Amino acid sequence: MGLLFLLAALDGLAYAAQVFLVAVGLTLVFGVLKILNVAHGSLFAIGAYLASTLVGLVGVPWLSLLALAMAALAVGVVLGPVIERGLLARIYEKEHVLQLLVTFALLMILEDVQKLVWGVQPLFEDAPVRLLGQVEVGGIVYTVYQLLLLPGVALLVLVVLAWFLRRTLLGRTIVAVTHDREAAEAIGIDSRRVYLLTFTIGAALAAMGGALAAPTTSLVPGIGVQTIVLSFAVVATAGLGRIEGAAATALLIGLGRSFAVYFTPELEVVVPYLLMVAVLLVRPAGLFGSTELRRV
Repeated sequence: MGLLFLLAALDGLAYAAQVFLVAVGLTLVFGVLKILNVAHGSLFAIGAYLASTLVGLVGVPWLSLLALAMAALAVGVVLGPVIERGLLARIYEKEHVLQLLVTFALLMILEDVQKLVWGVQPLFEDAPVRLLGQVEVGGIVYTVYQLLLLPGVALLVLVVLAWFLRRTLLGRTIVAVTHDREAAEAIGIDSRRVYLLTFTIGAALAAMGGALAAPTTSLVPGIGVQTIVLSFAVVATAGLGRIEGAAATALLIGLGRSFAVYFTPELEVVVPYLLMVAVLLVRPAGLFGSTELRRV
């Protein structure tokens, strides 16, 4: 029984790392822009497809990890500014319902673009997984990629993002806009520039989650939709705009899902949402959220 708990914990840690990398970008964007970007899932999918394409093109195993990073960076730098300046900047002052509809429409458009570019056949490139090899735990073989690399990258992203927001001038500027945009603008902060930078970072994080997930699964149409639903569950459970909360909640959901796989497989799919409902019934603002006053 103890071994089963260990194996479930290891599986849950790897799964939580993948979920966190996507959810943290979503919660960062909402915290600053105050927009729930439904199209975040499409950025994940495009990052995954582009990463698999680049891995296949380089053809050299030791360059495959670099290809994953380049795919995430490319999606963030190219699509992030285009979406933020070309679309989101026009709806910041609109009703939340309209914002949701616009980003949902963008999700549908990007899903079709994805099918147009990569088709509908499954795509799979596992060179990065094969490059790092395997390790045996309790008689079960794990890939080093899933057991060490994914959690390591997730932890690094959390630490770097927290340091950036709290210890750098640019990061503190972002935090200032998050707390009070009008006051920040009054002291000379360009909120438009902050919005652009934040969304670009969020897009890159979504694409990074997709790029790192690509070598571990077959890519098929619809993965973006599946991912955004789970990411919303993580963000809502943690409390909107809470980065450290997203990490803790991703870990909770990852472990919950993994233990369900080992002990009650029929509940695997619904565990994240059961946890979300249970938390929101007790704390409507989320585990780490707080009730805020709004001007009307």
